[in-house]
Amino acid sequence: MPTTRRPRKGSMAYSPRKRARSITARISTWPEGGDGAKLQGFAGYKAGMTHAFVVDYRPRSTTSGQEVQVPVTVLEVPPMKVCGIRFYQDTAYGRKAVGEVWSKSVDKELSRRLPVPKEYDEKAAWEKAAGLQFDDIRALVYTQPVLVSGLPKKKPELMEIRIGGGTMDKRLEYAKSILGKAVTIKDFTKEGEMVDVSSITKGKGWQGTVKRWGVKLLMHKNSKHRRLVGALGTKRPNYVRPTVPQGGQVGFHQRTELNKRVLKIGDDGSEITPKGGFLHYGTVRNAYVLLHGSVPGPSKRLVRLREPVRAGGVKLTEAPELTFISVESKQGV
Repeated sequence: MPTTRRPRKGSMAYSPRKRARSITARISTWPEGGDGAKLQGFAGYKAGMTHAFVVDYRPRSTTSGQEVQVPVTVLEVPPMKVCGIRFYQDTAYGRKAVGEVWSKSVDKELSRRLPVPKEYDEKAAWEKAAGLQFDDIRALVYTQPVLVSGLPKKKPELMEIRIGGGTMDKRLEYAKSILGKAVTIKDFTKEGEMVDVSSITKGKGWQGTVKRWGVKLLMHKNSKHRRLVGALGTKRPNYVRPTVPQGGQVGFHQRTELNKRVLKIGDDGSEITPKGGFLHYGTVRNAYVLLHGSVPGPSKRLVRLREPVRAGGVKLTEAPELTFISVESKQGV
């Protein structure tokens, strides 16, 4: 008899559930389109959550035009610095970096992340880049955690953000204009727009089968255990397949959530800092963003924002109307 073969059954979903490689989320997909050249991403630090009252802007909702209470996440978004521009070319073997230009003036904190040369000829680098054939432009930006009082570190995070929109000449012109300068959240998005968020979730360490996979508890009459799987598999093949639920790492995974509404962008963090400060974070002292809903990760975690790749929701022509933002103490909540 020939061996019967079939496609595997069931979804592996987020498997393998292992720790993220880096505390900084990786973004591999960027949206196309747009009118003018601009940065397609930004990053901030999660301060915490509160609630707010907003006038329901959904025209087909049963509460349209009425005040509704919504959960909001507060992100502190100090300015980011652009330290380099990188050029990519599409080849038969994928997208490859073909050149880059760095700024000759960067903050001393960046030397905590990578070696920074004392002398660099930026003009010569641009002359060399003029002869490159490229299909994409990315900006190398780094955060400024020294401006955030709620973070116990000075080492910045370094990441790539795509420059999109407009023609390639417009993107190159925009890249030259921002190199070595600070960019703000308002250079990326505005109130009422949708964004995608990527972050590393809260780590929970090693956990058993029931919590990790949600399998049913075995009955009390089962011998010796209740919180294990009933069987590890068949006799053949004589190994445990990766589809069998087993214990292991839970949390500290990279997750991306699509289409979060930007409800408010402010410059004064004291407006939304609750009495006594955010738990495990403290006071927001820089610019901030209010996002509708929750965001992966604990407080102090870096959260990356991106223009939506699957734009959805109601498209607003003006900012949502916030009537109340709770600043009551979160102690004991």
